[in-house]
Amino acid sequence: MLNASLLSIIEEAGIAVLTLTEGLEKEEFLASRLTRAETLRQIKIISESLGSLPLNAQALLAEIDWGGWQSVTRQLDMTQHAEPEALWFSVRSLVPATLMWLRVYRQNQPEIFEYKPLADAG
Repeated sequence: MLNASLLSIIEEAGIAVLTLTEGLEKEEFLASRLTRAETLRQIKIISESLGSLPLNAQALLAEIDWGGWQSVTRQLDMTQHAEPEALWFSVRSLVPATLMWLRVYRQNQPEIFEYKPLADAG
């Protein structure tokens, strides 16, 4: 049940990121304090939720770029200098790819997204 809740949070935050940044070029995005701040907040929600998934759930979602998310999380938590590139990479690469893979997993392995214990799925 926890997995389904976390995956739902990830999807909602990812959709929010795509909505906030739709049609923006990098310079526009980085110049917009409000959009950038809210996008950062949503990306941190995704990152924290992904990090909270149990290892067995992460193994089922093997196509997610776990290393990329870990790297971005470290960069976003480090310095202001590293943040803009890590944030833009998340907006244009990590978030869209993660949402795409979650859509694929939802179709091919719907039990991962069900609100019941993973051990009972099957």
